[in-house]
Amino acid sequence: MSGSRSSSRVVVVTGASGGVGRAVVRAFAARGDRLALIARGGAGLAGAVRDAEELGAKALAIEADVADPEAVEAAAQRAEDEFGPLDVWVNVAFTSVFAPFTEIDPEEFRRVTEVSYLGYVYGTHAALRRMLPRDRGTLVHAGSALAYRGIPLQSAYCGAKHAIQGWHEALRCELLASGTRVRTTMVQLPALDTPQFDWVLSRLPRRAQPVPPIYQPELAARAIVYAADHPRRREFWVGGSTAATLMANAVAPGLLDRYLARTGFDSQQTDTPRGADEPANLWEPADTRQDFGAHGRFDASAHPRSFQWWATRHRGALAAATLCGAGAAAFAWARRAGG
Repeated sequence: MSGSRSSSRVVVVTGASGGVGRAVVRAFAARGDRLALIARGGAGLAGAVRDAEELGAKALAIEADVADPEAVEAAAQRAEDEFGPLDVWVNVAFTSVFAPFTEIDPEEFRRVTEVSYLGYVYGTHAALRRMLPRDRGTLVHAGSALAYRGIPLQSAYCGAKHAIQGWHEALRCELLASGTRVRTTMVQLPALDTPQFDWVLSRLPRRAQPVPPIYQPELAARAIVYAADHPRRREFWVGGSTAATLMANAVAPGLLDRYLARTGFDSQQTDTPRGADEPANLWEPADTRQDFGAHGRFDASAHPRSFQWWATRHRGALAAATLCGAGAAAFAWARRAGG
């Protein structure tokens, strides 16, 4: 149900034209929030605005490259001029290259880092310049299991996500030390069915795919909205594969290195040869004229829900139920023993 203008929040979403960002737009729009949508692709942005308006929300399309700090600052000001003070800033925008590290040019690596890491930094700077003086606001950063665990063929993306993780932790410490009510949190996402695998620059011999299990982008969007509502937690893990990967990496990272060396190349490619005319959004947006939407080509195998995410949101109740169950078992055992 849409909220009224007085009760709705002002939300900025970067990377809003497709994939996770597009699903995030829909999730916030369904609540009636006012949305400033930042991306490079005109067709994708227009589609995102339509999605929001169909759900009864107001949305503003802002074509900007998050790797340009002046453009991001101007976008933040335009959002406030249109809708009022910012309440939530969601960093989603990224780009990448699917290739072995030795096949990625230095300029390409720099570009990935500028968009996928520094884009978060620039967006957060613009948001904090407005939130800190008001002593309120929330920053949500879309992360990944790859913020902790690097995998082959995605060195540029993994490097950016690792950088975001370290930067986010440092930023959170500083905000806590300052006593401000502005909060920052990060959502570590699993493999998702998004257009990423059709428009990221690839030098792989076969078409790229996410490492199964694959989840639908709406799961990520629900998690990001939940994080915006519960920003005191430093981070959220989404998907059983994310939790399993992070725990395995903490316990036996060397074994995981060897496992991924054996499986990581094939698991990220389908059996179909890569087409020579596939789009690439590294330097120019792939959705200038074509709207790709939120979903990729893996709907048939993607999961819409995750028990792990349900458990994360209900961990208090689960802990209480576990304690009650353990207490009941102990009581029953004591009775049997006494008998």
